[in-house]
Amino acid sequence: MNLGVFNRVNYNAKESESGGMYSEWASLTSLIQNGNEESQSVLGKFPMGSGKEVAMAVVKQLAANLGFAQAAEPSPLTTDREVQWCMEVICFGMSLPLNEHDTIRDCVHVYCEWLSALHPVPKVSVPRPVCEDPNLYARKMICHFHNLFVPRKGEVWSFPYLDLGADTINRQAVLCHRVLRTLQHLAQVSTSLTRETWEALLLFLLAINDTLLAPPTIKDDVGDQLCERVLSVLFEVWLLACARCFPSPPLWKTFRETCMNWRHRIALIEQWNRVNLALTARLLEFMYGPSFPELKIPEEDAQLIPVGMSNDCIAQSWFRFLHCLGNPANLCRPAVVSQTQKFLQFAITSENVIDPCQHPCLAALPLIFLKAIKGIAGQVDAFLGIAQPYSWEECSSSSDRDKKESGVFSHPTSATHSPTPPPQRRLAKSFSVAPSAVTKGIPKASLIGLTSSRTTSVSAASSGNPSSALNSGPSSASSLSSMVSLGGDSRPPLAPARPKCNSILHMFGEWLFEAAHIGSEVVYYGKGPVQRNEASVNKRPSSLQLDSRKASLSLSQPGSLTDEADIPPALTIDKYEAGRAEALGALCCIFCAKKTGEEILPVYLARFYLALQQGLHINENRECSETLASILLNSADLFRLDLDGVQVLLPHFIDALEIVLPEKELKLKSPSVLKTELRRASIHLLLSMLVLPLHFQNLTIKEFGGGSSERGPLTFAQLKPRLMNLLINALQVESDPQNAQMLLGGLLLSVQDSAIAEEVEPVTQPDTCLGSDSTSNILSSDSAHALFVRATYLVCHRLISSWKTDLNVSLAALELLAGLARIHIRETDALECKRAVKWLCDYIVYQCSRPPPAHSKDLHSTIVAAFQCAAVWLVAHPYLLEDKECLTTVLEVVELGISGSKSQRKPGEPIRMKDEKELKPASMRVRDAAEALLTIILEQVGYFPSPCGAESLWSLLDEVALLRHCNSWPGGDHLSREMAVDRFRYFVVENSTVLALLEEPLGNDQDPQPTVTVLIRGPFGRHAWTMQLRHLPRHKSGTKYHAPNPGRPVPMADVGVSHDVKHRYFPENVDRIPQCKVDRSIPSMESLLMDPNVAAEHAHLSQLVEQQTALETAAGQQRCKETDGPFPECTPPPACHEFQTARLFLSHFGFLSLDAASGNVGSRLTALNTSLDGFCHDLEVLDNMSSRTCDTVHVFYVRAGQKTAEEILSNVQSESTVSPHFLEFLQSLGWSVNVFQHPGWTGHISTSWKVTQPTSEQARAPSNHGGSAYNGDSQVLYWADASSEIAFVVPTQCSEHDVSPQFDSSSESTNVSGQGWFERSISESTGNVGRSTEKTRTLSLDLDKPSALSSAGTNGSGRRHAGAVRHSPPPHSNTKVLVFWTESFEDQLQFPLADLLRATTTGLEGGSGRVPDERDCFLICLHALASGLLRVKLQGPAGGRTSLATPLVDGMVVSRRALGSMVRQTALNMCRRRRLDNDSYQPPHLRRRIKVQELVQKYRCQLSYPELLTYLFSDPPT
Repeated sequence: MNLGVFNRVNYNAKESESGGMYSEWASLTSLIQNGNEESQSVLGKFPMGSGKEVAMAVVKQLAANLGFAQAAEPSPLTTDREVQWCMEVICFGMSLPLNEHDTIRDCVHVYCEWLSALHPVPKVSVPRPVCEDPNLYARKMICHFHNLFVPRKGEVWSFPYLDLGADTINRQAVLCHRVLRTLQHLAQVSTSLTRETWEALLLFLLAINDTLLAPPTIKDDVGDQLCERVLSVLFEVWLLACARCFPSPPLWKTFRETCMNWRHRIALIEQWNRVNLALTARLLEFMYGPSFPELKIPEEDAQLIPVGMSNDCIAQSWFRFLHCLGNPANLCRPAVVSQTQKFLQFAITSENVIDPCQHPCLAALPLIFLKAIKGIAGQVDAFLGIAQPYSWEECSSSSDRDKKESGVFSHPTSATHSPTPPPQRRLAKSFSVAPSAVTKGIPKASLIGLTSSRTTSVSAASSGNPSSALNSGPSSASSLSSMVSLGGDSRPPLAPARPKCNSILHMFGEWLFEAAHIGSEVVYYGKGPVQRNEASVNKRPSSLQLDSRKASLSLSQPGSLTDEADIPPALTIDKYEAGRAEALGALCCIFCAKKTGEEILPVYLARFYLALQQGLHINENRECSETLASILLNSADLFRLDLDGVQVLLPHFIDALEIVLPEKELKLKSPSVLKTELRRASIHLLLSMLVLPLHFQNLTIKEFGGGSSERGPLTFAQLKPRLMNLLINALQVESDPQNAQMLLGGLLLSVQDSAIAEEVEPVTQPDTCLGSDSTSNILSSDSAHALFVRATYLVCHRLISSWKTDLNVSLAALELLAGLARIHIRETDALECKRAVKWLCDYIVYQCSRPPPAHSKDLHSTIVAAFQCAAVWLVAHPYLLEDKECLTTVLEVVELGISGSKSQRKPGEPIRMKDEKELKPASMRVRDAAEALLTIILEQVGYFPSPCGAESLWSLLDEVALLRHCNSWPGGDHLSREMAVDRFRYFVVENSTVLALLEEPLGNDQDPQPTVTVLIRGPFGRHAWTMQLRHLPRHKSGTKYHAPNPGRPVPMADVGVSHDVKHRYFPENVDRIPQCKVDRSIPSMESLLMDPNVAAEHAHLSQLVEQQTALETAAGQQRCKETDGPFPECTPPPACHEFQTARLFLSHFGFLSLDAASGNVGSRLTALNTSLDGFCHDLEVLDNMSSRTCDTVHVFYVRAGQKTAEEILSNVQSESTVSPHFLEFLQSLGWSVNVFQHPGWTGHISTSWKVTQPTSEQARAPSNHGGSAYNGDSQVLYWADASSEIAFVVPTQCSEHDVSPQFDSSSESTNVSGQGWFERSISESTGNVGRSTEKTRTLSLDLDKPSALSSAGTNGSGRRHAGAVRHSPPPHSNTKVLVFWTESFEDQLQFPLADLLRATTTGLEGGSGRVPDERDCFLICLHALASGLLRVKLQGPAGGRTSLATPLVDGMVVSRRALGSMVRQTALNMCRRRRLDNDSYQPPHLRRRIKVQELVQKYRCQLSYPELLTYLFSDPPT
């Protein structure tokens, strides 16, 4: 069953005010208006005095038996004649003048007691005849009660007791309440009411309501006081009758006709809404089942529906009650509302004969109209399943205030002063609905033509005086009932099983469309819209003109309101704008509830577009009207739903957004609209339009509505400059953090999309005047370069000026800047890039220099993010560091981050050296980020990616690989890591860098030079170096280093002249120079010999010399005798090939020094003992710790309607089951890598950071796959930059890895090292290894001190806390990012996340292999629209402060060309924000350093300095 059932009901109900589905039935209206003879008493034939005396005497006696003053006694009346005679008297008594209050009261008491005859147990005082035939007498008594409510003779109006005091009226009201309460109780408890009695009761209630409510409202008369009470009793008793004795068609027809007479009463609308919502709540239960969101209404309203009311009865009653007011749009037509007998009677009898619609009480019509439309909008929301706060009081009070301000609300409504009903009986203050299964509605083809509007009204723009806009009647909460919250993650979801839009429009569409056209410039004649001509627009026509098809009224009637002056100021058409806004908001909600693939009838779309075009009309003072605000608030999804032809509205929406978004002080007509929400909804619209100009380019946008454009046909491409200006101007004035983040995401999308589009085909700028001023060109251009410059400037400026105190906006701005840095733009402006880096540095300086109370986790997170952003800029634009000023700025900021202050604070100040400064970084996180930036500057800027690609920043060589290339390696395949490690010497320098020294050359170097091969493992990776000690540079050394022996010179025969010369040590003239004391300071040999001891030693030494001389001479002679030849030649020794190069290397690099004997060397160099168990394993763990962050994104393809994990995972096996655009998207995420040959992150720990040989099965990639090749078995998609890696995996089955976890947790050492696998691990016991700032260490960048290795304290900043070894990472150490490509947008509500998560294991989950909680995942849902664009839906952990990562924004529409980059950046930013938010997160380089310190702890050799030197001088291991 669905709404189609009601659509089959006779739709002639809507054709006229009085006929409809009851047109062939007789009406009983004349009966209740003209009175019933049964209510006339025979005493009325006598003079009033005589009748009064009889009545007073008789009634007093009857009342005495009732038990009020004394115990109740049985009634003395025993026959029908006696009872009937008394009833004649009581009937007359009720019609006495009101000053006879006691008698009237006694009459009421008697009848109220007698009516208990219909109760299960009648009271004692009820006469026996009444008990025997209670229904007959009850009908008579009910009929007599009518006299209590009718006017007395001689009075024209019902109770205009202007000469009576308020006390009299109040006493009268009390008696009326007693009667109503008695009758209501009777209907509830009696089980013996016959159909005739029910009908008499209902007719009585209709009659008294008509008597009291049909006349124009007069303040404080009985009709005003009893209004809400008589209406509530009527509606509640009518509902009881529906359940127990369903009213006949004549009764329903009478009910409908009389209700239309009371439409000037606010209480009628409130009761109507209350009953409708109560019935709707029950209707939804059985139509859509228990899974449909429950419509929550107050308990007392839910109790309105009688227990046991059948489903069919509820449905019939709901439809009839809904239509009992006729067309709610007529409530804004005073001529229709006042066209009743009582209003005409008032006009005739009043002193000044005026038109009935001039009565002051009609000033409440705008509020009544608003409440009626709100009620319909509330029902629309209920059918859509939207949970919304719902308040009538706000609407009422704001309207009343508005009326009082405008001075036209001279007769306040009864809602403001009536003492009844009691508070608990008042209208529901709030209702909401909570999510179900829909059966298809069956729209009738014949209904299509029934939706034409019948109103003639004018535009608010052409209203009379401009001041009336300020007091524009009732202000609306801009669709309080149908407004959805438009925050990225707070908008209420629609019920999955909601009815189709056509079904809801068949039910409510005509009323809403007609209400939406109130006051617009377009009216309907027949079937087509007609634009009013110029003259008729300028001259206000009557807003009360009626459709010529109306039976009771027509345009030929006297036009008493044709002149503008005749319209009461409270009833000008602009006063109804709040109700019109409500109707437009409800329509927007209906059309925005369209499901994927759902068809909406073209006639509805056309009327909707026309209504929006009129509602988006901008008035002269550029004020945001209520209709404009309501449309924007409720149509955020309009351009992302594949609505046919919706693009025709694009120019109109852009006009509206230009009113709202660029204005800092927005002029809002309705005070109840929240500016932030309005701006957010507008931003959602803007984000769905940004890619349209480049997507459709030169496609023409059709004009509609009869208007002709002077600028010629408009194309999509022409809208791009307006959209870009709108985006940038909105960002300039935006003050709400969430809105600003959404705009930042849109800005990056725009630049990215433009840049990629220009790469494919250069875009020429339409209508751009090229002048000499380049600045104006950039501002007027919408090229990628111009957008890049504007975006960089604006975001940097606002980041420094106004966003720096907000964490999330700062992060979004830094994410945008990082995104801009990566975009390839042909004519990148070096000056702009330099300025951006300078601004980033200024931002870091400002944040670091804030006073201590401002330093918080959030502040430090922004500084860390800024350092990361600066790294992206420098890697992407390495030429920036060639600029001396830029290099200085960056290095100063790095110094500030590491040490907490700059060496030169201000220009001109003396420079402080490092050893003079105290190390006080803002926090350890900031210091770590600055260190990472410094390393990137020194190692990666200008060199990334390396010739080997971005997969690895390290050398892939390790001990095994190096040893295989050594000359000493004998060959063979078997070389274990243990064998290789034994050939190396291991030292740790600075407590953070492991040196593995191999003291032999590699096989490719034959030079006999001192050679050492070094493997350097530091916080930022592993690097292999070979170093040689050379005496000459290579290019001067020649091919050979040692010439062959030249031999001895040939001896010459001739002998020279021998001169006998006495040799002197000094020239002869030295003897002539007189000596001084200084000359004698060096004693002569002779003077030393004067000491006997010395002389003896000297003599002994002389003997030894003489003996040695004799021995050598003898040996020489002996040699000559033994050999025939000459004395052998002296030859140089052979070149040395064995060197202790480890000692040379350490010495030359300053790690060993002669003054180290003091023990100072121990703090810089530590030898490691490689023979201990576990050393190789820990070394391997260190090598498997990446120096970059690693993340994984799992991508799924979901076909329409799929709900199980097996179905979803099997889609990617074949390209025939996925969209070709999906495969294109996969290729744009990264590049394909073979997991066995890939040295980086692969998406699972078991295959990452190692190169292996695959088996033949594993190496085979599937052909014609739909993405399954990238499931991680042999290939994945991979992307990396200098500081992060990300793998994109397309799962095809639930992974086996989750069964066998990768980590052995059998020993503590394994656990500590195992933490190295976790990308986001917590601090271990060495987590804060002595963050010491002692004087002896201030020259180093590392603040660690080995003496603190064994202690687990708190560091100086208190940021990192050490604790016991944790055997599992924190729950969010492994951020899950899942991307879903959906064919049907609604499927994202029912993903089998728990099952799919089992296919997303990465090995980072910890030893238990536990699957993460599905509530802790980030979801990026991509829905392909028919236009080729994609709609984005983001979901994240509830309550997460960091879940708003950009550039993708919930609801954004993205082009295919920018999609891969946007998804990749968003996934990276989600993970980055998660890491920033994690207190215990350690960056990769810090975890590597901690691992090195752990190696020192476990494997250090406890050597003194002499022992260390001995170790170095000993032979290397072989």
